[in-house]
Amino acid sequence: MADLGEFAPAQPALYTGKGDSGRTTFGRHGDVAKTDVRVAAYEACDEANAAVSLAMAAGGLPIEVTSTLASVQNDLFDLVADLSVPLDDPEPAPARIRESHLVRLERAVDHFAQQAADLSGFVLPGGTVAAALLYQARGVVRRAERAVWVAIDLHPTSVDPLTARYLNRLSSLMFVLARGANAEHGDVMWVPEASARAMAQEEVGDDRPETGAGGA
Repeated sequence: MADLGEFAPAQPALYTGKGDSGRTTFGRHGDVAKTDVRVAAYEACDEANAAVSLAMAAGGLPIEVTSTLASVQNDLFDLVADLSVPLDDPEPAPARIRESHLVRLERAVDHFAQQAADLSGFVLPGGTVAAALLYQARGVVRRAERAVWVAIDLHPTSVDPLTARYLNRLSSLMFVLARGANAEHGDVMWVPEASARAMAQEEVGDDRPETGAGGA
């Protein structure tokens, strides 16, 4: 895990062995266990950023979408920098998530929602490659949000709740982007109990008496 405590531009050591004890220096939170919920939240957000990058790299997305996601990636680094510095730290953090981050995401959601033909109904993740990757990224973002809320619940004075709210808005953005990526080809809709109903119909068909052309 990158140490954002000093935020130094110098080339970091690729391995030091300091984390072999199961502990790490987590920003200005100091020495904590690697299983600490704050570390888990940081890592989940780092994974979310990687998932966004995969959608950008392999999804063949329009430039307007990739530009938005590039901005999101920078926001996510702001977010982990925020998580790395206690909210009640007397020294300022190099970056904090602010209400303006959320407002910009909400505007992006409203904008890209217009490109999705229909946002109603329940859809299965998939369709085009772009949509599948965006749905996957959305799932990772939602998991990151839950991890951050756990950290907030256990450390309410030191973990910024705006970080979780940002992730909540980001999952909405990933959803509308995925729906938009399927706009031309159509979404794969959820049909409740589809396989069970198909099986039931097959069983009814198997129970029908056989009819033949011959007679006694």
